[in-house]
Amino acid sequence: MTTPSRSHIRWFRNTAPYINLHRGKTFVLMLGGEAAQDENFPNIIHDIALLKSLGVKLVLIHGSRPQIAQRLEQAGLQSEFHQDVRITDTRALEHVKDAAGSLRAQIEALLSMGLPNSPMQGSQMRVRSGNFVTAKPIGVVDGVDFQHTGKVRRVDTEGIHRQLQDDSIVLLSPLGYSPTGEIFNLALEDIAVNCAAALRADKLILFSADSGITDGDGQLIRQLAVNELDQLALSDANQATLLHTARQACLQGVSRCQIISYRDDCALLEELFTHDGSGTLVARSAYETSRQANIDDVGGILELIEPLEQEGILLKRSRELLEQEISQFRLLERDGRAIACAALYPFPEDGCAELACVVTHPDYRGDQRGQRLLRELEQEARSNGLDRVFVLSTQTAHWFLEQGFKEASRDQLPQRRQALYNLQRNSKVFFKVL
Repeated sequence: MTTPSRSHIRWFRNTAPYINLHRGKTFVLMLGGEAAQDENFPNIIHDIALLKSLGVKLVLIHGSRPQIAQRLEQAGLQSEFHQDVRITDTRALEHVKDAAGSLRAQIEALLSMGLPNSPMQGSQMRVRSGNFVTAKPIGVVDGVDFQHTGKVRRVDTEGIHRQLQDDSIVLLSPLGYSPTGEIFNLALEDIAVNCAAALRADKLILFSADSGITDGDGQLIRQLAVNELDQLALSDANQATLLHTARQACLQGVSRCQIISYRDDCALLEELFTHDGSGTLVARSAYETSRQANIDDVGGILELIEPLEQEGILLKRSRELLEQEISQFRLLERDGRAIACAALYPFPEDGCAELACVVTHPDYRGDQRGQRLLRELEQEARSNGLDRVFVLSTQTAHWFLEQGFKEASRDQLPQRRQALYNLQRNSKVFFKVL
């Protein structure tokens, strides 16, 4: 077997935890009409089909703004907007229906592919569309009548869940229907937020022209909590709209929203099946954030580690030593209280780092907070050019084995760390290749 083949096998093996994590979950995907015009769109459909084959329940919501604009221009009609919302008169509504229906048919056709030697060979996807969204008119705002432009009134969650249980992908267009038989032009974001919230979706995935949300220097922001959004000063209107959509979804009960690129091939799979992801995660838990520890956190960290020191699980650290090493620590904070911590001690001359003091408060165990800190510190080690991490443990060996560590001999430790090894504790050594 060639080396490239082995690397692919190892990558596939490493995705197993994510495959198990996502199986049976409900994801809502929001794809604007711009994404459908991009050359990468067929690849996105292939990746959606792969998610479906891995047991993920999918609701796909597509927009059609550029397609509508194109049809109106061809017909010699000019759109009017108020507060950045299109006013849909009777003539425009016909083109709205044509654009939405045409794009829906195109997506259904792509999801129906099953040609030999194609990524969707044998997929046999069932796609269900319908009147799952009940709408109402926006009405008159600031004296402006929005006519056939509406907003979501209700989502038929029972009907959608029935289709998902029947192993179908649910495909929603940016149209809503009223009990009086009217059709309304709806905003893609309005449907996505209300649908994800009503279904209690596990994720809302938002596709963007960019890789995600970027800071003032153009660097990708990997993770944001809802309470951090107001601190961002975004000049990009599209990114601001995506963050607003993510915020609304989180406030209505969706725990995670992920903003990824529709231009980058494999961005969807990379976001869902790798440690680092490809875009920006917006988390609902505004009261639980991860950050580097500072001197004011010493008391909170001591409160976390002292019970384990008394049990002999951790080596005792004095307050003075902890104050000296506080910059090595990272913690999870909830409502101003440290609920988990971990430390990273680099050995750059050996290309590795030690992970230590991975502790979660007893009241907050069971939600993978230790794993989260572990991933963040592993990423920090990678960012610093290190390719391995190691731990010394007396009583938590199984947990570290479950996180991908392998037992090693003591002489594999860096020389500086060997000199500090406590023979009386006789800790076992575990390494993990990053």
